[in-house]
Amino acid sequence: MAAELHVELVAADRQVWSGEATLVVARTTSGDIGVMPGHQPLLGVLESGPVTIRTNEGTVVAAVHGGFISFADDKLSLLAEIAELADEIDQQRAERALERAKADDDAAAERRAEVRLRAVAVH
Repeated sequence: MAAELHVELVAADRQVWSGEATLVVARTTSGDIGVMPGHQPLLGVLESGPVTIRTNEGTVVAAVHGGFISFADDKLSLLAEIAELADEIDQQRAERALERAKADDDAAAERRAEVRLRAVAVH
């Protein structure tokens, strides 16, 4: 069994993160899933939520909004509609977006803002 797996986190507009990891945790329509080297092949639908990527150097957290997850031959692909690293998220801006979404009764925008804030909190 390999000690690491290769991870590609790609959003519709850019490559968000790429590298070697020891564990990736993501939310799918079937629930949270943890993928380690040697995991059985899988294909699933990503739900909005934080994705945690554990590497030998530390932890990377991203806010992911929908997409797909695919794993085979120790290569994990996370293909997201929207994704951003927790380091890129302005917490105050996300809090304001959440307030606006609640005031506008915009459930989708509220969910996006909540996921961004959870990613920052996990990070």
